[in-house]
Amino acid sequence: MNRRDALTTVALAGAAMAAAGSAKADTAPTSTIDRIKKSGLLRIAVIAGQDPYFHKDLTTNQWSGACIDMANDIAGKLGAKVETLESTWGNQILDLQAEKIDLAFAVNPTPERSLVIDFSSPILVHSFTVITKKGFAKPQTWAEINKPEVKIAVDIGSTHETIARRYCPKATILGFKERNEAILAVSTGRADCNISLAVLSVATLKKNPTLGELAVPRPLLTLPTNLGIRAEGDRRYKDFLSAWADYNRALGQTREWILKGFEAVGLGPDDIPPEIQF
Repeated sequence: MNRRDALTTVALAGAAMAAAGSAKADTAPTSTIDRIKKSGLLRIAVIAGQDPYFHKDLTTNQWSGACIDMANDIAGKLGAKVETLESTWGNQILDLQAEKIDLAFAVNPTPERSLVIDFSSPILVHSFTVITKKGFAKPQTWAEINKPEVKIAVDIGSTHETIARRYCPKATILGFKERNEAILAVSTGRADCNISLAVLSVATLKKNPTLGELAVPRPLLTLPTNLGIRAEGDRRYKDFLSAWADYNRALGQTREWILKGFEAVGLGPDDIPPEIQF
């Protein structure tokens, strides 16, 4: 091979490497924050009938609630608008993994979930409660419902199910696809009680006052609730959401959003039992 041919070969090899590098860059995954800014959309999961977090107007199909207010605030700071995808508490984790959404609200950061998604700082702290069917003895402790004859209804894949299986392993646990189905099981007598986060339980009993009673069993169980996001190398989105969560929690803005969500179902601050944190 003469000098001219050698130079041509080197040039072609260099061009091929450059083209390969360019193709690789084109196919490299875009970070979530870049995708949101480019598309102008913040995609979130919404869950029907979960006041004060989410409320769907069946006439207009418009969504409202504390998490919608939070999402609008986050989107505004990113120069984006909110786009919703109807989901369930359990499925929103799968929606994140499938890149159908960019943000999941009210996600408890369990070790198992941390293997597949990432989390912001907590937006608030939740207490777990029990909704009993009418006539069922109101439990003062978790041990009182940790019996084979007690039927506990929970929504599959939720932290409600995790708490039920952790503190009531001897009970008969009935799993349902959605929380509304678990509540229906209690109202029809198919189940004796339902385990739910306090903010959801209070709103449920306000809408269904004949359903039963609200119990806050001892020991008092609390867990932080966070924003769920996809795990990725670029930390900007996570750091932004953590700063947003810390800032609004410290200022009391998060509590105001929750109270506003309660107002939609006719609940005020005095209607919240003192044991319940949020």
